[in-house]
This record gives sequence, C-alpha cells and structure tokens, in this order.
Amino acid sequence: MSNLLSDEGLIFFFGMRERTPPGKTARGRCLASKVYDLAKMGPTSANMCPMRLVFVKSPAAKEKLKPFLDAGNVDKTMAAPVTAIIGFDVPLFRNDAKLFPQTDAKAWFKDLPENVLEYITLRNGSLQGAYFMLAARSQGLDCGPMSGFNNAKVDEAFFAGRLSNQTSCATWATATPTSFTQETHA
Repeated sequence: MSNLLSDEGLIFFFGMRERTPPGKTARGRCLASKVYDLAKMGPTSANMCPMRLVFVKSPAAKEKLKPFLDAGNVDKTMAAPVTAIIGFDVPLFRNDAKLFPQTDAKAWFKDLPENVLEYITLRNGSLQGAYFMLAARSQGLDCGPMSGFNNAKVDEAFFAGRLSNQTSCATWATATPTSFTQETHA
C-alpha cells in the first residue's frame, strides 16, 4: 500500500531520541496550532477530546514551572523552546453531541461515578497526549514525554479554576538529523 509509512517515517516517529537539542528554537504559534490540529484527529472512545494544553514558552512561564520540576528535568525544560503541559478535562462528555452525533453518548457517561469518569478520561487523555507528541514529531519537532514533576503544584499553578488535571509534560524543539537515533529495543 502506498499510504504506509516508510522505514524512515517509522524511525522518525518511534526512533527519535527523546531530548531537547541545545540551541534550537521553536517555530511559532502557527506550528503549535498545526500540531494540535493533527493530534485532535487521533481516535478516542466516542471521539471524546479531554486533552487540554498549556504551552510554556516565555521566560516568566518557565520560571513559574521550574520549582515544580524534578532536579533531573530542570535544565532540559528550561533549555527547550516550548514545554506543553498536557492535561485532561474530567467532564469529558460535554461535547459528545458534537463529537459523536450518531448516538446520545452523553447518556453513557452522565451517571457514572467520578472515579470511573477519571479513569476513562485518563485513558483517552493519555491517548491524545501520545497523539500530540507524534504530531509534533511529524512536524520536525524533537519531542518526548516527561513525568518528573509535582502534579499537584503544576495543576495549581497552570490549571487553577479549571476542571483539569495534568498528566504529563512534553518538551519540544526543532529536530535536526543529528537529533535522530536508532535505538535497539529488546
């Protein structure tokens, strides 16, 4: 089939080293919008879109994030042109009439206990976070997940007053051929 990814494309998506190359710069808001537009098309249960993003780019925003990072993540996060905080919105069924119009999907979720909704949201929000990172890579950005940070403090600082909880961060930079690696996985 001609629409399959080439070996180079597979390496691009799955073999890229998860690090921020030093000295690289972000390519602007238009690129962030394009990455989001690609990521939101990834399949989820009932087409739900619980992912919420906060882009940390300015020096002030980076300083706001810095105290909540584990020590091993501070330097690479501060050096990255952009860090995306990938969160999720627990009332995930609010837009089901628009996103899944073929049936009343809201009825599937409206009476579920909060802990079940959180589990469903975490699963689908995590899928969307992965799609987001793959979309970033498809646009030539070196991007990888990071979980070494204080979730509660990041939630408080970046999602205060919103119905969101963050699950991951992703740093990105412009990829260059030297930022690619082929790693062997057993």
